[in-house]
Amino acid sequence: MRVLALSPGSLQRQLERLPAMAGICHKLGAKLQVACDPSCKQVWDLLASTEKCIPINFDASPALADWANLLGCVREPDFEVCLNFVDGAQVNLMLAMSRIPTRVARSGFAATACVEDAEGWSAQRLGSWLKPLGLDLDANAFRLSLAAGDLEKVRSSHPSGNGPLLLLAPNGNTDDWPAERWASLPQSVQSRLEGLRCVQLEVEVPTLRERAAAVACADVVLSSCPLTQLLAVYNGIPLVALGTASSALPQRPEIRSLGGETPLRNLSEDDVLNALGF
Repeated sequence: MRVLALSPGSLQRQLERLPAMAGICHKLGAKLQVACDPSCKQVWDLLASTEKCIPINFDASPALADWANLLGCVREPDFEVCLNFVDGAQVNLMLAMSRIPTRVARSGFAATACVEDAEGWSAQRLGSWLKPLGLDLDANAFRLSLAAGDLEKVRSSHPSGNGPLLLLAPNGNTDDWPAERWASLPQSVQSRLEGLRCVQLEVEVPTLRERAAAVACADVVLSSCPLTQLLAVYNGIPLVALGTASSALPQRPEIRSLGGETPLRNLSEDDVLNALGF
């Protein structure tokens, strides 16, 4: 069985869809194909159930030739389910000409089931998209499965010692917590917990797989990067999320949000230390 996702949007939007698509594939024993921007392929490569990514940039007004190519791709495999996150007449016309029997979307004449996003944190809102398939979603339970080689590569680069490892992952944009506070924080934390090791993740990590491995090898993550925050959630790593509202993340004791409604530059080092448990 094959499932198709038509998935526009940023890397963050793609990451938010991972638990839903993984849940469908697991419960239906299906393989997944995703039509998305080529730059987002790295997100779907994190799922073992991903069979193929079909390159198309839905956000750049695809030409007729792009739609024709996509139609050719979706008519060949034996798809049984499509989750369509794209709006517009073109995508509905394409899906109407496909052979896919179950087509879930927010709206559109080609949809066999129209849904509205559910309540809850960002990934859990897609729970309503699984209802037409007779499935439930527990996005909070979703965990990534990463290659042992990727994890070992990260661990080999860590500072020596047996103490817990704190991963710092700034977002690096103009609204981020000031760079000088990121720089001074390790010394402040280490003065409170002897043996603590600190690693700061570069803003421009080459691949999402490498970022996910770095997160998975940490004991605690402090991050203002939305991608890193979701990866921490999906790896079950304790997280202090700077600049993100608590409603965007699952309610777990080991996840704390700080500065969701406050400019990050107004957060003091003591605010962050308190959130980390110091």
